[in-house]
Order: sequence, then structure tokens, then C-alpha cells
Amino acid sequence: MAAVADFEAFTCACRLAVTDPAALGPALAHVQEFLSRVDQAASSFRPDSELSRVQRAGGGAVTPLLASLIRTALDAADRSGGAVVPTLGRELIDLGFGPPSEDAPAAPRPTVSTRPLPAESWRRIALDAGVLAIPPGVRLDLGATAKAAAADQAAAEVHARFGTSVLVSLGGDLATAGDAAWEVLVQDLPADPACQVSLAGGSAIATSSTQKRRRRSGTLEAHHILDPWTALPASEAWRSVTVAAPDCVSANTASTAGVVRGTGAVAWLRGLGYPARLVRADGDVVELNGWPADSADHRPALPAGARR
Repeated sequence: MAAVADFEAFTCACRLAVTDPAALGPALAHVQEFLSRVDQAASSFRPDSELSRVQRAGGGAVTPLLASLIRTALDAADRSGGAVVPTLGRELIDLGFGPPSEDAPAAPRPTVSTRPLPAESWRRIALDAGVLAIPPGVRLDLGATAKAAAADQAAAEVHARFGTSVLVSLGGDLATAGDAAWEVLVQDLPADPACQVSLAGGSAIATSSTQKRRRRSGTLEAHHILDPWTALPASEAWRSVTVAAPDCVSANTASTAGVVRGTGAVAWLRGLGYPARLVRADGDVVELNGWPADSADHRPALPAGARR
């Protein structure tokens, strides 16, 4: 049995599991300190974060940590064909996902004819020699990729520093490092179809959901995954999309793009080649690319629960 610690970060339920119980305490301290630095660098919710300060200034020099997270976001936009982009900050605020701050109030949204949609505007972001340039009218939000990147780096650092196999789960983003295999319960909400799979060490899995982080906008209730081509919540063709990949950023990019692409996700994910599991709005399950068979009975566990 692995040694496990549950904690909260980025307003998410998180879990750290290691195969060396003696490493749990120092590993947890290391992970929490690292995640605190990520939050300080890249949070869209904190007016004192580095990203918020640079956003207010319209760009400028950024630290290596923030620069790395921005490059990851831009790479995800490119790999997803514009389905997963970091330029939805204004649109998320307009829908209630993030408080407008006094020093950066939400402005009236320009029409499409005067401002490119997020699916296009990410290409106008420039990051050269540690200096960030942000197009006028664009507000960055790195939430689509920063958490997955943090899971990847945290797992790699714990393995390198403490010599233990490790699993790091940050909400729906789960990364591992080391040789140990892990049993992972894949389930979004408690009433949703469940599947327990074996995850090889050094690989990752991510779930994107339309059922969590919902806000009421006017008379409608909206989820937080936006379609960059409409700047509105993506269609709810899927309750959730789960993807396994060699790293968590790749898994998260694919799962988020799957939600955004709606009914077109099956063909796109099949071409991508990563094992995927999609739960339709009616609860039916679609498995692609050799998604592993259920490895055990569904014993009580937290979503993305782990055992060695």
C-alpha cells in the first residue's frame, strides 16, 4: 500500500501518494511549496499574482516559471488546433468564473468584428527572451493547462529528489513518476459510470468535465469549458472526457479539446491515438484506442484514488 496524503490546492481536492512512506512528509511539503509558487505566478483569481500584474501592465518581463507555463499553454493551443487556448480570461469573467478586480474591471466585450475570437488571438501572444507581449483586449487565463503542468513537474521533482515512485493528483489531472503502477478510479460524479484502470508508472491521466464548476449566467447555468470559436460554454455532448497519455499536459489538452469538439471528438481523439473514455450526456460510455479494461471491482475510493 502506498502512503497517501490528501490536501487542497487551486480550490481542488488533491492527493499525493508515494511508495516510500518515509518520503511522504517531506514530499508533501515540497509539493505544497511548489504549488504555492505556481499559484503566485499564474493565478487569474489573485490580483497580486505575477500574471495579474503583467496583465495590468499590458505585458513585460516574466519569471522563468510563468514563462514556462505560458509556453505550455501556447503549445497546447497549437497541438489542439485552437481548441484549448489561454486567451479566454475575459470571457470566463463575463460568465462568472473569476471575480473582476478593482484594478482590472471587466470591460464591455468588443464584437467579433473588432476583436479576434480566442481561437485566433492566441497566435498574437509573443514571448521572447522572457518578455511577454499581450494583444490589446486579450486577458490571459492559464487554467486549462497550468494545473496539468504543475502535476507533471511536481511528480518529476518528488521522484528525482526523494527516490520514490509517486502519484500527484490535482483535481482531474494526475501524473506519476517512477516504476510503480497505480490503480486509478475513473469517475466524475458519484452517479456517473465508474471504471478502475491500472496506470503504468511514468504516465498520466486527465479528466475534463462539463458537470463541475458550473455558474448561473442570466437564466442559464453554464460550465467552465469554453469553445474558443464561440466564446461560450462548449456543447454538453459529453458529461466527461478522460484521456491517458505519457504526460499530464498531453492528457489534459486532449481531454479538454474532446469536450470542446463535442460530437467531433471521437474522430479527433481516435486520430490522436491516446486511450480515451468519453461519457455521453445520457451516461453511455465510448472507449477509444485500447482504453484498458476495468481492472477491479469498484471499491470505495475518491475520484482518481490511488493504490500501489
